[in-house]
Amino acid sequence: MSVVLGKTDLATKRVARLALAVGSLLGCASSPALEPVDGPASLRIFARAVSVPQDPKKVALGRLLFHDPRLSRNREISCNTCHVLSTFGTDGKVVSSGFAGQHDTRNTPTVFNASADIAQFWDGRAADVETQALGPITNPLEMAMPNEEAVVKALSAVPRYVEMFRATFPTNEPQISLKNVGQAIGAFERGLVTTSRWDQFISGDRAALTRKERKGLSLFMQRGCAGCHVGPEIGGASFQKMGVMYPWPNQTDQGRADITHFPPDRMVFKVPSLKNVAETAPYFHDGSATTLEAAIQLMGHYELGIELPPDEIGAMTAWMRSMTGRPDPVYIAVPQLPPG
Repeated sequence: MSVVLGKTDLATKRVARLALAVGSLLGCASSPALEPVDGPASLRIFARAVSVPQDPKKVALGRLLFHDPRLSRNREISCNTCHVLSTFGTDGKVVSSGFAGQHDTRNTPTVFNASADIAQFWDGRAADVETQALGPITNPLEMAMPNEEAVVKALSAVPRYVEMFRATFPTNEPQISLKNVGQAIGAFERGLVTTSRWDQFISGDRAALTRKERKGLSLFMQRGCAGCHVGPEIGGASFQKMGVMYPWPNQTDQGRADITHFPPDRMVFKVPSLKNVAETAPYFHDGSATTLEAAIQLMGHYELGIELPPDEIGAMTAWMRSMTGRPDPVYIAVPQLPPG
């Protein structure tokens, strides 16, 4: 059974509306599954939500902290070590390496567009990017700082950080705290937003996708993939079971059940966004698919009970590649860290 955080009705409506909107763009007025809509205005529900402007001081501080290995116990690991901004916010590994060569248990998801997700981490244990940013810092398998006191001590030894925290959080006491670290990194991550030809298409530009890409989108809808991959980010909006039609091969990780201890949450994970999916292999929480084509084939089999033919997989792959969008190179440039 799928678990959608009490938003089943909303998710169902989103699927129906996405079908209507895509049908209009594809010219599928004659298809009963893709009925026509009145025009581009109907596609506004799929436009990216208006971004809330972030405090420039928080963003500047967060950018430095995101790249600073002094937030790790061995002073060798930063957020950017696993979420490499120059490679679409991932490190390309099945699981990332952390403190003393230890390995985490799940594939590292991209930080690009992550702030739009319903929650953070594969199991949704963090409500937002500000909360998520704190998890790896004190995780013994990742950055391995022993406690908040160690984080505060490390940052307080850097004069520039003392000044920046004071200017950024003038009414907070103490100004250097783990919570404020998360607030700053989260503010920076909220700017890691990409747009692509897919965004142009969903905004009404029919010429933004090629004929093959439009075919891939049509197949994606017809096969039922949009039952889970919905919303402006084509995913990230719900939690679903891995292995709906057939049990997922890797049962080691039980997903949300390890957090909620609720039996129906076994093998339930957050549905990832398909934005930049062509650049974020390997795929799934266990990194078990090394290519996009393999990921689509596995989803067809285990989630839909369908053996997708190669030509359909190829068309869907082409469409998904249209969602690749480059971030602002200035925004993601590696900064010069303050001495100390």
